[in-house]
Amino acid sequence: ADDDVEAAVDSARRESVAYFGRDELYLERYLTAPRHVEVQVLADTHGNCVYLGTRDCSAQRRHQKLIEEAPAPLIDPVVLSAMGDAAVRVSKGCGYYNAGTVEFLYEDGDFYFLEMNTRLQVEHPVTEMVTGTDLVEQQLRVASGEALSMTQADVVTQGHALEIRVNAEDPAGGAFLPSPGRISELRAAQGFGTRWDGGYESGDELSQFYDNLIGKLIVWGADRDAAIARARRALAEMTITGVATTIPAADAILAHEDFAAVTHSTKWVEETLDLSHLVTSGDVAGGGAGRTRHEVAVQVDGERFEVVLWTSGEGAPAAARTGRQRGAARASGGEGEVTVPMQGTIVGVLVSIGDEVSEGDPVVVLEAMKMENNVAATRSGTVSEVRVSVGDSVGGGDIVAVIS
Repeated sequence: ADDDVEAAVDSARRESVAYFGRDELYLERYLTAPRHVEVQVLADTHGNCVYLGTRDCSAQRRHQKLIEEAPAPLIDPVVLSAMGDAAVRVSKGCGYYNAGTVEFLYEDGDFYFLEMNTRLQVEHPVTEMVTGTDLVEQQLRVASGEALSMTQADVVTQGHALEIRVNAEDPAGGAFLPSPGRISELRAAQGFGTRWDGGYESGDELSQFYDNLIGKLIVWGADRDAAIARARRALAEMTITGVATTIPAADAILAHEDFAAVTHSTKWVEETLDLSHLVTSGDVAGGGAGRTRHEVAVQVDGERFEVVLWTSGEGAPAAARTGRQRGAARASGGEGEVTVPMQGTIVGVLVSIGDEVSEGDPVVVLEAMKMENNVAATRSGTVSEVRVSVGDSVGGGDIVAVIS
């Protein structure tokens, strides 16, 4: 909407400066319900380049992937071949060598160049599972000056693979709020066709200052239905306590008829998938020493739910509301106090003393684990205090503003 443009541009500039050191922006073609399809390429220093099939990464939230699969399903093989050829032309055109990924948006039979990732991507294991190619080994061989040992005719895919990113985020109500903290227990699923690429173990601490990816669950099946069934079985066998994770959301995606029919898009998780039944588990706080159990009334898109929360103090959290807007996060302390729901850094202060606000209006922008969250007013009134500035670090429960 017109009213959202300025805030969106400011947010994009902040992210660009933080991660790339530059803040130039450009506009792209708008697609109403695209799929995110990418092509894995492998190129050497001798002018050889092949593509190793496609991946579909359309199950996303905030433009960040949740589930990836290979090969991309239900796309005309002629179109897939054209994507692969285009990816090879892009790679050769810029003299690229290494493993890399050329990404496209796909809609209504057409595809559009998005970007090229000149590295090995998080989702590369699904390509390894269906092609039998060790991409890390191939990178090392290319770096050593060797020519590729395969031609395009040698690339054959077999079966179907899925990768589920297990992130330290709380998907309750569809909010996907960052959930830093200590992992009490982590036990990965095992079995045939099941692989776990993890970065953490039981007892490790997840910092707010880094990406929140705990690990990747990768499964293979003889076909897509078998891979989905195996993925759901593996998710059910995973045990991670101490922090909230995206496992319940991943299972909801895999169980949905839209995902099965491949009618989902990059906007589907945020605009269509109903996660209102998901609530924060008591395992997040563990109910250990010094923690207090609270039963809290929560509104999700106008519906009321009773959920259980754990806090480190005696004070009970007030009723909360969550919506489907990007990065919405609301928390309240005492009467008129606006508090942050998690540890993070203030990257935007949206109000000044004397401003009139309505309940639900964003007050500050909090960045935690590489995601921005709007912290909203919990009542209508006049801003009487602003206690933070851009760049301040805050902890969960800290008061950032007071509304009288």
